[in-house]
Amino acid sequence: MRLKTIGLAAGLMLASTGLVSAQDMQAENYQLDGVQITVIPHPFLAEDELMTLRLVGQNSDALELFVPEGSGYAALAIAPDEGFVRNGVPVDSAIAISGLQDIATARASALEACDAARQTAQDCVIALEVAPR
Repeated sequence: MRLKTIGLAAGLMLASTGLVSAQDMQAENYQLDGVQITVIPHPFLAEDELMTLRLVGQNSDALELFVPEGSGYAALAIAPDEGFVRNGVPVDSAIAISGLQDIATARASALEACDAARQTAQDCVIALEVAPR
């Protein structure tokens, strides 16, 4: 799966036509402490959820909480109907997996765990990725 950066309005329009998936929408890339962080700002995410995800890409302490081992690949999967944070607490189905050997394994592991934990029908999606440079 290749992430592309496209304009948000264009991405929303294309996603509504089914020509691209939510994963192809505008990705935000950050570089911090020797890693590349990619945030995928899905339309279902609330502003405070997006701010939390962006903080991981901009703050060493937030990154360390997300990737405690400090190495390897990581991914965060979220159930669209459940979101990421509710009442200031991460939801049970928001699953972060870190310390893996490649991004494909990190994505697949996070999606599998999220789908197993979700209480709603809609499949989980990746909202954040971390890759060593």
